[in-house]
Amino acid sequence: MKFFSFWRSLASYRVRIAMNLKGLTPDEIIDVNLMKGQQREEAFRKVNPMMALPALTDGDGPALFESLAIIEYLDETHPNPPLLPKDPKGRARVRGLAQIVACDSHPLVVPRVREYLAHEFKFDEATVMKWAQHWHGAALAALEINLRDKATGKHAHGDQITIADICLASQGAGAGFFKVDLSPFPNFKRVVDACMQNDAFARAHPLKQPGAPATV
Repeated sequence: MKFFSFWRSLASYRVRIAMNLKGLTPDEIIDVNLMKGQQREEAFRKVNPMMALPALTDGDGPALFESLAIIEYLDETHPNPPLLPKDPKGRARVRGLAQIVACDSHPLVVPRVREYLAHEFKFDEATVMKWAQHWHGAALAALEINLRDKATGKHAHGDQITIADICLASQGAGAGFFKVDLSPFPNFKRVVDACMQNDAFARAHPLKQPGAPATV
């Protein structure tokens, strides 16, 4: 198993959590420095033409890409512990919570979007940060309301860790990167805090990875 990753990549963080929960260790971790633009180099474009992290190769065949697709692959090939509920509505709710993060919010604040805003529209650093904070906060507000549902327990859906918790944890880390105050979102913060008590989450945190700074 070969894992293409970068310490700051929130999507890579999601896959690291899943691998930790499953007790999986990649044979090789390949660092693709997003800050240096290595995702646009020809070698990585052959791995993922979208030029985005993470990517994963496992045996023969092309690389897997997109964090949620990779996580579901890991869940299907290594089913314990399961990361989706057994019932269809529960799976739909968990996937919905996960997709608020991975599909609605995170794509708007990734490096290629921030760079485009700066280079094409000449947004200064403060304006780009305001953009990121807006979309990050919009997702937090939606998650906070959804987490008021009785289906929420210790974790996002009941008391077992699911893909939703993995995505919430990445949103929590992103809040730190983009200086978003979590105090208006107590349900979200409670669930993320519970996740971070688990070693699989704590060990996967971006700031615990090689090359990461002490703080951001």
